[in-house]
Amino acid sequence: MQMVILCGGLATRLGDLAKDIPKSMIQIEGKPFLEHQIENMKNHSIKDIILCVGHLSEKIKDYFGNGEQFGVNIRYSHDGDKPLGQIGAVKNAESLLEDVFFVMYGDSYLSVDFQKVHSYFTQNNKLGLMVAYKNYDKYDMSNLIIKDNMVTKYGRNGVTKDMIYIDYGASLFRKKALDLVPKNTFYTTKQFFSDLIKKEELLAFEVKDRFYHIGSPDSLKEFGSFIRS
Repeated sequence: MQMVILCGGLATRLGDLAKDIPKSMIQIEGKPFLEHQIENMKNHSIKDIILCVGHLSEKIKDYFGNGEQFGVNIRYSHDGDKPLGQIGAVKNAESLLEDVFFVMYGDSYLSVDFQKVHSYFTQNNKLGLMVAYKNYDKYDMSNLIIKDNMVTKYGRNGVTKDMIYIDYGASLFRKKALDLVPKNTFYTTKQFFSDLIKKEELLAFEVKDRFYHIGSPDSLKEFGSFIRS
């Protein structure tokens, strides 16, 4: 299994905490957050990792190198001179990707059976899959509608009582799904997921365990408490 981790964000909500380092390099219990993520990937037998990097990427590369000392294989894809958005960054890494690959946000820590997700996806002839959690706006604003194991709406505009699920922070794609994405273009998850939904190509996989993230100071403290426990 292969994991793409999106590490190119600017971390504007974290203020001075990520002023001089990428969000992924924020220290939590003596380790960068990204190291906690990589250890979690290893525990699920994922050792082929692509890091999509941008802002202050040299700090990530200097620490992790090729991943050998962490027991994984790490390769890098850099946005270049202009931001590409989350999916534009994945498109930019296309030459490094297997036919089926995971994508995970660089600020998410997830308790999910990745092998089970992968098996479910490969049994279904769809271009994409989003892991989802029944959130009811608890840990962040819910942003999904799911019907018959398919994502039918993504985004926070026009919220309805049916929008009780949230993007868990991990998705799985077939490489040919990237044919929908133009090269060297800023392209967001909202655009990409909307494209897949229109084509009825985005499966949903519901999980029961909550997610953690470090997108805000409060959630960063919460993750620290989780790791200490």
